[in-house]
Amino acid sequence: MKKQIKVGVAGCGYWGPNLIRNFRGLPDCQLKLICDLNTSRLDHLKRLYPGIQTGTDYGHMLNGANLDAVVIATNVKNHYPMAKAALLAGKHTFIEKPMAGCAEHCEELVEIAKKNGLVLMTGHTFLYSPVVRKVKEIVAAGDIGEIRYICARRLNLGLFQKDINVTWDLAPHDLSIILYIMGELPITVNCRGSAHITPGIEDVTTMCLTFSDQRSAIIHSSWLDPRKVREMTIVGSKRMIVYDDVEPLEKIRIFDTRVERPPHYDTFGEFQYAYHYGDMYAPYVKQEEPLKSECQHFLDSINSNTSPLSCGERGTELVRILEASSESLQRGGAPVKLSETFNRSGLKKAAAVTRSVGSVEIPGKAAVDRALRRARPARAEKPSKIKIVLTNENSVAQPAA
Repeated sequence: MKKQIKVGVAGCGYWGPNLIRNFRGLPDCQLKLICDLNTSRLDHLKRLYPGIQTGTDYGHMLNGANLDAVVIATNVKNHYPMAKAALLAGKHTFIEKPMAGCAEHCEELVEIAKKNGLVLMTGHTFLYSPVVRKVKEIVAAGDIGEIRYICARRLNLGLFQKDINVTWDLAPHDLSIILYIMGELPITVNCRGSAHITPGIEDVTTMCLTFSDQRSAIIHSSWLDPRKVREMTIVGSKRMIVYDDVEPLEKIRIFDTRVERPPHYDTFGEFQYAYHYGDMYAPYVKQEEPLKSECQHFLDSINSNTSPLSCGERGTELVRILEASSESLQRGGAPVKLSETFNRSGLKKAAAVTRSVGSVEIPGKAAVDRALRRARPARAEKPSKIKIVLTNENSVAQPAA
């Protein structure tokens, strides 16, 4: 029989209640405590779930509630300090996407989790969608041939954020799916956008990712569209997939459509593209709530002491791409090599330079060792009590007196 995990959820705004609902419904989870600064939200959730304790003191959640795990669903700026405090207090930690505001903070959280033997997971919900897993299965089987490009659109009217732009808010979903399907990190990142409503915070962006073998992906994100669009097109050399998450039933449609150029020709008159138009079919996929599967996976990872699918390393990779997109925005859409962002923090991932276009300079071992020492966080102490000071603007972790 699985051990029942005692869980607390911090953050009861937009997404937190969905996490509360799912964790509460899992048999191997005991949802003991929910925490938020907004007492009216806590009162509302208390009426929905009378048996759950509520409170505004995050320090008590870490030090006095006897929890095994903490789920953080707050503003992005609070992810790092709250997650760091939870890990130092010896709690398995689940952080909503994006994992933190910068890759350096993500790396520090990963290091602390490893040293303390804790599960660190980030909320890439769509990796737990049976539809996305079906798409991955179809691509991996070679049914659509070689991937040529992926185009994703995630559009709606709002919700407007004040601390992050639309790329950081919406694109992580599509990025996590694209990386899952491609099986590698991009080589370069381009991003262009505009801020129409809040100065300095882009509400419409287009990101372009360049992968090996002339493959690419485009992500269009917007808070200014009249319709809710959640669509991804995967173009292969043999067939094409359209994944529409808004579609109630046929979320995946496979088109037996392709274009072929003649293998050889002697004159221009003989040169003709061959267009193939075949059938369209929609494979059956059993519907399950991805968030429920994600929450269960977190508990399973704790019980089995294994690394989750959306582990801290995957969360770090995604944040590094978001950082590159922000840099590209500042450069007016100029390409940013992902390897450059690894070099700046003193880390180099092999996947970032695999089969790259052009030459990529790989530093010597001594240089990497020096950079790693500079980037490595202070040695994590044994789990200890942490005092948390929460305000509406920020969250600060302090050692207990």
